[in-house]
Amino acid sequence: MEGKTNFWENKTILITGAHGFLGKFLTNKIKDRQPKSLLIPRHSELDFRNFEHCVKATENVDIVIHLAAKVGGIGFNLENPGELFYENILMGINLIEASRVNKVGKFVALGTICAYPKFTPVPFKEEDLWNGYPEETNAPYGLAKKMLLVQLQAYRKQYGFNGIYLLPVNMYGPSDNFDPKSSHVIPALIKKCVDAVNNGVDEIVVWGTGNASREFLYVEDCAEAIVLAAERYNKADPVNIGVGKEITIKNLVNKIVALTNFGGKVVWDTSKPDGQPRRCLDTTKAEKEFGFIAKTDFDEGLKKTIEWYKSDR
Repeated sequence: MEGKTNFWENKTILITGAHGFLGKFLTNKIKDRQPKSLLIPRHSELDFRNFEHCVKATENVDIVIHLAAKVGGIGFNLENPGELFYENILMGINLIEASRVNKVGKFVALGTICAYPKFTPVPFKEEDLWNGYPEETNAPYGLAKKMLLVQLQAYRKQYGFNGIYLLPVNMYGPSDNFDPKSSHVIPALIKKCVDAVNNGVDEIVVWGTGNASREFLYVEDCAEAIVLAAERYNKADPVNIGVGKEITIKNLVNKIVALTNFGGKVVWDTSKPDGQPRRCLDTTKAEKEFGFIAKTDFDEGLKKTIEWYKSDR
């Protein structure tokens, strides 16, 4: 099979968050590579906020891929900043320390684009990560995840611990989170438009001005990037994972309106925040270091996501 290597053979892999949105796609990709053992515990079985659970989870493990996170959109972030900071930093710190204690061979940590400063020059370069404070609605989550980079770099220096840190942009795709209380912008917009069409509603409300821009990565492309980084990347420096293209929220809304055949009115609630003004990554390092280039056309990815929501909801 294309992309298949013997890297995964004879290895025991732990994926945290394996039953989440990205985790399902990553689990399938790694299963296909036939590791010796693939551990995909559920939150009900192991709580990574608990250090003893982390020690148990990482025993006799060769590679940990840490996806588990408490996440949400702007509204969720505004309502739960303390929870987002505490739970994300605790899970990561515990898992990294437990992995060190248990002599795990490699730790792959998923960071977040929310860790970048609010006014990062576009396209975001990894070197700009520390040049300012994150956008306020994202800061508790973003900083909690960024501390894992500090921990991994410190552990590499003191203990020779091989931890790598990836910075993916906003993801989207089939089986995304469509819960309006915690969903990100693409699933939230798809749900609003499809539900409006089905229920004969002629108006939807969208947060902000529409002027902010975002970059979006199809979930299966992100899973592929993680596989390639696990196989080929062993350095301390963080690496952006994305497409390298941005779109304004206004243009995104227009695309989703057209693809869902919503013929009604879009009302912009400008009393709500836009979040970070612009987001677009420089993705040259991922290509150079481990050969990752995103492949999925944005319109095609949106169509697949819309079809999944229509069929599965």
